[in-house]
Amino acid sequence: MALRFYCGSGSPYAWRVWLALEHKRIRYELKLLSFDAGDLKRSSFAELNPRRKVPVIVDDGFPLYESAAILEYLDEAYDETPMLFPGDIRQRALVRRMVREADQYAAEALEALVAELFYTPRNAWNETAIAQARERLGKELALWETMIEGDGLAGEMSAADFTLYPIIALALRMERTKADLDTRSLVGPRLAAWMERVEALPYFDNTRPPHWR
Repeated sequence: MALRFYCGSGSPYAWRVWLALEHKRIRYELKLLSFDAGDLKRSSFAELNPRRKVPVIVDDGFPLYESAAILEYLDEAYDETPMLFPGDIRQRALVRRMVREADQYAAEALEALVAELFYTPRNAWNETAIAQARERLGKELALWETMIEGDGLAGEMSAADFTLYPIIALALRMERTKADLDTRSLVGPRLAAWMERVEALPYFDNTRPPHWR
């Protein structure tokens, strides 16, 4: 039986799991949920994740949520496929550190922008809060610009890449909501080249958020 993958289009946390599933060539059944239709509020979904968030996987009857935990699980459960945490003990530690950094710093800055631009009426936007969140994100991306170790963030493509890429992609997408946000100027040349390498992966287009296509 194929693993079931519950996803919401555009969620950077679900997108990292989608990229991981494709990278590891794991057979899965996509369950695309609608935020607008209230799919995450349904009791049937709450049985899988009481926090009512995506992503969730169900593997042979075992439900698991929280994207970072899912990536660790996929590597241990499917260790015969390309690894999300590759290399020796030090490289794997580096990947884990980068995953944690992306979640702790880059994602937190992004979430502040999401709260203002997606969950606050336009006439109530706090321009000061938006500017502060953008500044935080810019400082964070400037640090990542110096941290790239190879084709991927930590050498070869890994969980670190699949964690950070969707965060930056959503930040760039926000320019459609607020044109003068100019998040694109926050992405340095090394990060831009790295994003192009991620987008060139043969399975990347399979994971592009459906409503972005």
